[in-house]
Amino acid sequence: MRRVILAICATAAALVLLLSFKTHTQSGLGSSPAAALGSPAPGTGDAAATPAPSASASASAAKAKSSTAKSSTAAASTGSSAAKTVTGAAWPTIYGPVQVQVTVKNGKVTAVTATEYPQETPRDYQINSYAIPQLNSEALAAGSANIDSVSGATYTSQGYIGSLQNALDKAKS
Repeated sequence: MRRVILAICATAAALVLLLSFKTHTQSGLGSSPAAALGSPAPGTGDAAATPAPSASASASAAKAKSSTAKSSTAAASTGSSAAKTVTGAAWPTIYGPVQVQVTVKNGKVTAVTATEYPQETPRDYQINSYAIPQLNSEALAAGSANIDSVSGATYTSQGYIGSLQNALDKAKS
């Protein structure tokens, strides 16, 4: 009889502790749901508050990016030791394309930036606001497309690595 009472009390105590457990939020984010999404990319504003651009606006923006990248590549590649900036192909993923821009100087990667990645839904925005900076820093440190995927952002990581490899191949030629 004592064992049964002891088992019931232990179970009740464990249940109370389990239900009163509070998870920690990331430091500096506060407790509001909007703050949990992280800060937006520079110049983009809040992804949840801004409407998604129309298809024609996206197409014209992509053409502008493409022509800008071509002109900056041509201008940067005039000298042998000048930095060469190349934009990789927009790599398709099931959530949207991922595109990476790489700056190479003297055969070494000096800057890596994701210029396009999925941001249409709050979940995309949340995942990529964490994954893209991590992928940028890993690619810069590795100096190649041989980087690890970010856990929880597998599709974005695969698109990023594909576009990065494409950009590096363009920079070599």
